This record gives sequence, C-alpha cells and structure tokens, in this order.
Amino acid sequence: MVGAGAFIAATTLLAKALGTDALGAPLHPFQITFGRFAFAGLAIAAVVVALRPAISFAQLRWHALRVLFGWGGVTLMFAAVATIPLAEATAISFLNPMVAMILAVLFLGERVGPVRRTAAAIALAGGLLLIRPGTGVFAPGALLALGAALALGAEVLLIKRLTRSDGPLAILAFSNGLGVILATLTVLPVWQTPTGAQWAAMVALGLAMACAQGCFVNGLRRAETSFVTPFIYLTLVFAGLYDFMLFGVLPDAVGWTGAAMIVTGALVLAWREGRAHRPQPAARPI
Repeated sequence: MVGAGAFIAATTLLAKALGTDALGAPLHPFQITFGRFAFAGLAIAAVVVALRPAISFAQLRWHALRVLFGWGGVTLMFAAVATIPLAEATAISFLNPMVAMILAVLFLGERVGPVRRTAAAIALAGGLLLIRPGTGVFAPGALLALGAALALGAEVLLIKRLTRSDGPLAILAFSNGLGVILATLTVLPVWQTPTGAQWAAMVALGLAMACAQGCFVNGLRRAETSFVTPFIYLTLVFAGLYDFMLFGVLPDAVGWTGAAMIVTGALVLAWREGRAHRPQPAARPI
C-alpha cells in the first residue's frame, strides 16, 4: 500500500509536468488522461493475456458508469495539480471516502453513527479550509480537486458494487479498456503533438498508474482492509516531497492544516470501518 501511494503521487507529479510548461507547451487535461489510460491499458492488457482471468459482461453497464466517473475524477485531478501544490490537491482528493459514505447513505441505505459523522465533519472542514472561500488566495484549482473527490467517491461506491460479482483483475480490465475508448474520443478535438519528453512522461504516467493499481489490489489481498487502507494516505507525504524536490513548491500553514484535518477524518473513518467489519469471537461454551 505504501508502494501504491508512491506511484499515485508520481502520476500526479507527471501530470503536473505535462500540464505546465516543464516539458514543452502545456497539454490539455484530456490528453494527459489519454496517456494515463492508454499506457496503463497496455500494461493491464498484458497481465490479462498472461493470467486469463474469468471475465463476465453481465455488469457491463455498471463498469461503464464506473469508468465515466473514474475518467472524470482523474481528468479533474490532473487539471488541478497544474495550478495548486500537489499536496493540497492530493489532500482534497482524499475527501472521496466521505463522498462515498454519503452516497452509500443516500443510495444503499447504510446507517451512519456518531463516529463516522464526526470523521466526515473533520475531513469536510479541512477541505473547506483548503478551498479557502472568501479569501484573496482562493484557488480555482481547489474546486477542480473537489470535483475530482466527488467523482472518485462515486467511483468507489460503484467499485464496491462490482466486487460482489467480479474479481479485481476483471474490474481493472474493464476500467482500463473502457477508459481507453472514452479517453480517445475526448482527446481528438484537443490533441496536440507532444514533444519527446512529453511522450516519455505519458508512458511513465500510464505505467505508474498500472503499478499503483497492482500494488493497491495486492495490498488488499494480503491483509485486512482496515489495516492496510490507512497507509494509502502516505500519498500525501510523497506528493509534497516530489513537488518540493522538482518544483520547489510547499503548501503554506493553511494548506498543511487542511490536509492534516482531511487525513485525520479519513483515518478515523478507516478505523471505524475496520471495527465495524471485524469478525466477532465465537461465544464460549457454558
């Protein structure tokens, strides 16, 4: 899971380089998303051909809806990191578990206790702090990151539904396969010829995302979800480190405070979910 966090932060770093003038004329977020899906799709396709997992098309419409939200979330995130520090954009995107929780209440009828409500309130307050409404340093990029969190939260809800019928590799195959089609259709109107460095960055972006997905899925398979999930929040540390090393950018005190609040809320939620799903010990015989 730590490896997944490092790779996810690397994807946002590469997206920032592609969306700014670091490697040439800035690319449109649609084109950066195309690179993510195209080259990650090739890597996942190679794994699918090698392992030949069982794939069913019975849930195709739900896979398509999941891809639509995933594509939207990734595109908004890539647009956000071009304008605000990586750590802040990453922190705002971590609101997606809260979004998923709210959607689960609305559409799946799940109940929310006081601990989960408190965790959501802390995280949402941190997100509001990062968005900074009514201040002179308001960043539109923060709203883009918030949109990414909303879309990715909906994607999490759909993934939870799909795991009831499909295996992890099948879900990844549909995600990247359908994602390539959607990304190709949307990139055509805004396509511009990348430089050699930009091509290399797009390849690295796709491969890093494929590695992140592989690490994430395998992390979940090898230990309890409640134990491994909190480690994904180290993505925030990697994002801040990468941004400082390559762009010399660090969030200010408000940025770190808001990020800490979001991560705190997410960790409390992960802890509560772990306790809620922990198997109860068998009753001792009398």
